[in-house]
Amino acid sequence: MENELKKILIADDEPDILEIIGFNLEKEGFIVYKAVDGNDAIAKAQKLLPDLIILDVMMPYKTGIEVCGILRQNPQLKEKPIILLTAINDEQTHIKGLESGADDYVNKPISPKVLVSRVNSLFRRTRNIDLDKSIEIGGILIDPVKFTVTSNGKNVVLAKKEFELLRLLASKPGRVFLRDEILQMVWGNDVIVGDRTIDVHVRKVRQKMETDCISTVKGVGYKFEL
Repeated sequence: MENELKKILIADDEPDILEIIGFNLEKEGFIVYKAVDGNDAIAKAQKLLPDLIILDVMMPYKTGIEVCGILRQNPQLKEKPIILLTAINDEQTHIKGLESGADDYVNKPISPKVLVSRVNSLFRRTRNIDLDKSIEIGGILIDPVKFTVTSNGKNVVLAKKEFELLRLLASKPGRVFLRDEILQMVWGNDVIVGDRTIDVHVRKVRQKMETDCISTVKGVGYKFEL
């Protein structure tokens, strides 16, 4: 099976949820590991280096959002897909999670079929990314392998989604990317986020780059230009 060598770490303080998710993922051929709180999730993720991580937002010791932010600081886990599970249907919580580096959200109560679909979708997206292709334009160098950005020789530190957004726009300078395209290609078409999420990330990229390299096409989307 295609999935049989893929390792997935699930972190949730509810045993029933761990069992249900684990059972359904194992049926798909994944190797499943389990953690019961935030600290346990960090320790196991750093030791096992799973191919994908599923984190409950509300866990003891550290929330899923906190764990996500910590794992994104590990070079070996920076590009690993992370899904957050939450019973909190709040836009601000979703935005915080995505800004911490999460790739997707699944709301509770969980549908195992939906979760497995999201997992497979994230693995497909990861396979389709050309990780070896650097982009160099007008003094800006984007290196997807090293996960680094430099602007006129100065290092620019971007969060995961900020980096992916910049890489997408810079891959085709001058081309206008529609908002729906950006949502699908950076967050995935299953993720429910609004225009505000894109705007927040664009604003942060502009601030950190200290240059207006991203232009707004009002009512349409964004494009990369210097």
